[in-house]
Amino acid sequence: MKSIFSLSLCVLLSMNAFSQKKEALSSKDKAVAEHFKNGYKKKNYKRFEGKITEKDKLFQFDDKIIYYDKSDKITALLLKEGLIYPQLLTDYQMQKFLDETEDKTQKRFLKLQKDPKAGFDVSGIKLSNTTEVPSLSTNPNIKRFKIQCRDNRISSTLTYFIELSNKDANDKTSLEDFIKKSKLTYIYQRPE
Repeated sequence: MKSIFSLSLCVLLSMNAFSQKKEALSSKDKAVAEHFKNGYKKKNYKRFEGKITEKDKLFQFDDKIIYYDKSDKITALLLKEGLIYPQLLTDYQMQKFLDETEDKTQKRFLKLQKDPKAGFDVSGIKLSNTTEVPSLSTNPNIKRFKIQCRDNRISSTLTYFIELSNKDANDKTSLEDFIKKSKLTYIYQRPE
């Protein structure tokens, strides 16, 4: 009887050890998950249409540059395919400012500038640590990624979340093929 009780106890205790554990989301990640669940509208962003030149640790988009870590294959592929580029992020930052700022004087001042985008220029940033966040999407046609962005001019780190959509994808589509045939359908930025 003692051995049956001991065996039962061992089995019960080991069940928890061998069960799959779901990674707990941090409060920031919960906020992002909630944002994707309720607070966004898809868009269709264009791929970069100019000249993309890959050099050692950087991609050049016409006259703008984004640095990256060569070991980060996802970032390199996003840049190479023209899904993420400085002009896109500059436009995004400017629109985000216009949408979120309630100070009418700042908005008027911005519109009076000769080149209003100059203050939002993101050329020279470094993108790194791009990871897919599968907990943000269960649809095989949609993948969401988290990208770290470092801007040395303002010595801060931002986190971008992007959504890529590929209507031809399925569960067996490789990440590389998914990215190559996808469209950028959403950008969300959060300071770290």
